[in-house]
Amino acid sequence: MMERKFLQQAWRWYGPNDPVSLQDIKQAGATAIVSALHHIAHGDVWPLEDILERKRQIEQAGLDWSVVESVTIHEAIKTRSDEVDYYLDNYKQTLKNLASCGITTVCYNFMPVLDWTRTQLDLEMEDGSKALYFDWVDLAVFDIYILQRPDASMSYAPSLVEQARTRYNTYTEDHKVFLQGNVLMGIPGEKDPSLDDLRRSIEIYDKIGFDGLRENLVYFLTEIADVCEELGIKMTIHPDDPPYPILGLPRIASTINDFQFIINSVNKPFNGICFCTGSLGAGPDNDLVEIFKSVASRVNFIHLRNVQRDEIGNFFEANHLEGNVDMYAVMKEVIAENQQRKEPIPFRPDHGHQMLDDLKKVTNPGYSAIGRLRGLAELRGLELGIVRNLS
Repeated sequence: MMERKFLQQAWRWYGPNDPVSLQDIKQAGATAIVSALHHIAHGDVWPLEDILERKRQIEQAGLDWSVVESVTIHEAIKTRSDEVDYYLDNYKQTLKNLASCGITTVCYNFMPVLDWTRTQLDLEMEDGSKALYFDWVDLAVFDIYILQRPDASMSYAPSLVEQARTRYNTYTEDHKVFLQGNVLMGIPGEKDPSLDDLRRSIEIYDKIGFDGLRENLVYFLTEIADVCEELGIKMTIHPDDPPYPILGLPRIASTINDFQFIINSVNKPFNGICFCTGSLGAGPDNDLVEIFKSVASRVNFIHLRNVQRDEIGNFFEANHLEGNVDMYAVMKEVIAENQQRKEPIPFRPDHGHQMLDDLKKVTNPGYSAIGRLRGLAELRGLELGIVRNLS
């Protein structure tokens, strides 16, 4: 009988200020931690002593810090501005410091300006739990009437523009502020991001375009390649969230063609993929099983969550085994690949509904404890059933 191998069960932890404690995570059944030094300004070198302290905290709780998510790519690198060399040197030094502490799997994204985008953070489900939600009409309201991006209406179907106009006229000032705050929450590291800052960034990326952003990603990977190969670092790029252009910003990690381009342009083992079923699942044309098969050997980290889309592409984050993502089919492919590995692939239950006692708490959007605990339990059960049936 063949040896049965299981994925490494991980959990995202935002550090000592996270409302979810390491003890909570142990009780959820995870054995590994996905974390980052969020108190370090983007682009600065992560000090060795800070990395060691975070590692000590995690290991003292009986857990393993297996993945860094994420070492944020500074905008100077994405835009390849005059400061690019400075921030590349900082990034390489951070990678060296992490590797010296035995942490060699690094998740990152190359999304312009916004790390993720939702228009509502508390959509109420039928069972009373709350989920993250992306609504095209609300995005158009923000884009056309709040951000007032030039020619923004050209980015949407005429029927959607009309719906946005009607909805905007019903919104109070408080609701407009609420919507703006939700969208701008995706700007990493900014306590009070402004619309003017977003407009200026959009203008920059308009000049860079899709091909230019691709070239800048290849430049970044090429520049860090020697450090990664020397130290055994595995880089894993996270898909765009959501996986299509928004607000006039280009997207270069959204489709099977995108990932094949990324891998083939810097075709070295360190250059890997973070396979996120939620981000990719929001794209109606994405076949997740096909995408995974095409990049399986380069998948070094996995996010498992689900989404439910409607006919125009709005989506909410569904329970992990429900929604448009065929989690069973995806998990079968993931487990088959994991059987070929010497070391297990780390995965984490990505996001979860705010539910039960967590409804009374202030939590990081998508990262309350109980919803993710439910997701991890369901995914562990699904994995066990598939693995036990391997012959």
